[in-house]
Amino acid sequence: MYSIKNFTPRDYQKEIFETTKDKSTLICLPTGTGKTINIILLALHRLNTFPNSKIALVSPTKPLNAQHVKTFSEQTTITENEIALVTGVTKAESRKDLYKKRVIIATPQTLKEDISNGRFSFKEFSLLAIDEAHRAIGNYAYGFLAEDYVNNSDYPLILALTASPGGTRMKIEEIKSNLHIDTVEIRTEDEIKEHMQEKETIWLEVELSPELKNLQSLIKSAFKSRIEDLKKIGFTKPSSLITKKDLIILQQQLRKNLSQKNPTTFYGISLTALLIKIDYALELLETQGLVPLREFWNKLQQEETKAAKSIMKMEEIQSAISTTSSLIGKNVKHPKLYMLRGVIKNELIKNPSAKFIVFANYRNTINDIVDFLSKDEQIKPIKLIGQKSGLTQKEQISTIREFEEGVYNVMIGTSILEEGLDVKNGAELAIFYDIVPSEIRAIQRKGRVGRTQTGKIIFLVTNNTREQGYRWSAHNKEKVMKKTLQLMQKETQSTLLT
Repeated sequence: MYSIKNFTPRDYQKEIFETTKDKSTLICLPTGTGKTINIILLALHRLNTFPNSKIALVSPTKPLNAQHVKTFSEQTTITENEIALVTGVTKAESRKDLYKKRVIIATPQTLKEDISNGRFSFKEFSLLAIDEAHRAIGNYAYGFLAEDYVNNSDYPLILALTASPGGTRMKIEEIKSNLHIDTVEIRTEDEIKEHMQEKETIWLEVELSPELKNLQSLIKSAFKSRIEDLKKIGFTKPSSLITKKDLIILQQQLRKNLSQKNPTTFYGISLTALLIKIDYALELLETQGLVPLREFWNKLQQEETKAAKSIMKMEEIQSAISTTSSLIGKNVKHPKLYMLRGVIKNELIKNPSAKFIVFANYRNTINDIVDFLSKDEQIKPIKLIGQKSGLTQKEQISTIREFEEGVYNVMIGTSILEEGLDVKNGAELAIFYDIVPSEIRAIQRKGRVGRTQTGKIIFLVTNNTREQGYRWSAHNKEKVMKKTLQLMQKETQSTLLT
């Protein structure tokens, strides 16, 4: 018989476990409140109930899966020899032997590939646990795995976990459907606040310098000069109210009419592509800085699309490209960089051993931040990025370990840093270098601090830009999400009682 070790489940974890024993469940808990404990409790129960069975746990990244392996080793009596870590890095033939073990912890894409190639079967598995379940939309591999599991397992039961399934009922229902979920268990911060660390939230606004405002005006002028052309394709919304989302929706609608070979449709698609690209340049300037903007200009100059060529012919854009290079040559920086450095230095004065996590959306921005912070002797930054951006899975794990050990005191990361990672001896402070409109990503980011001690979250916002809208967008979506989940939990409980 397997058992837990080194921890005692909390009351709400025990309550949730009672539900998960009999019904495929989506668990929604705030970050840092022990969702993984419920995986362990149910995994041990299933292995003990079905002694000849196995269990599978899938999560999106190698660092997160490696963390799960460590948790199972340290907090259960399952031996390390019975646990397999399976990712795409492992050769296909070697994975066959790993699948003989009792606990399979894997990336979803690897399992999907091996099912498709006949190397893996869910037949003997009594549990499929799905971490970061908010990814189970569209064609993501989670849906494939859940479908294959319920169709082939001798003892099907699914446990899905996330801190943030999404801001709309439609999205949450899609996750439930894709993962064959019967019921929802949610606990809000208010319900389990005695188990949560306090988090202080601070919003710091910065103003673009006069030089950057001038560059901003050039790009805005280019955008406005072409936005009126939307009227030629029958788009009637006032130009001052048109957003990036409007442009994307319009472009998608136009693409549906391509088969009609209407010249207006082709013109509209090219025009919306042009406007989206200019808007993206403006976003880079306002929220990221000059170096990411220069990289975008360079990429645009290499493109052969009609939209890119049209942009390059615009006088305002040519002037903007020249101004970007000139300002970089003069070492002009986005004011967020100075604010970021100041915040870190002030905290280090109070606590020289303090550690920080910085979130940014773009790889070029992260490189810029690392270069800028490295010039200060007190600050030892390191970046955590995905494999596609150039960091191997082994290097990712090594980066996290060195940050935990204090070799570095600032870890700057993209979305890979947002999901699930529990950094031991972790950061006291998380800094959002840019603001994300997604409530899912905002919740994930905030969850990286305040897990075992009081944490602080600082948002850097460029004044009078789209970032202020992003702030309230994520906030409002999060409120709607919590209300929706609570309603859905009540609905499923009522249905099960009748």
